[in-house]
Amino acid sequence: MADREILSRIDELIAEEHELRARATGSGLTAAEQGRLGELEQRLDQCWDLLRQRRARAEFAVNPDEARPRPVNEVESYQQ
Repeated sequence: MADREILSRIDELIAEEHELRARATGSGLTAAEQGRLGELEQRLDQCWDLLRQRRARAEFAVNPDEARPRPVNEVESYQQ
């Protein structure tokens, strides 16, 4: 997946996240919507991590196409 595709996916996920958060402030979210919001946050973390991997590889003249998405439990355990 190229950087452009990852950024496009990030935009899609963010748009859905914003839609859910806007609904949450009004009428609240159902359990399914809350679950989806959590899933979106995890997917966004994975996408951002993959993009960072690709950019780091390119910076050091390593093929960015060899970067792979890391598991959610690995990405979620990073310190901010």
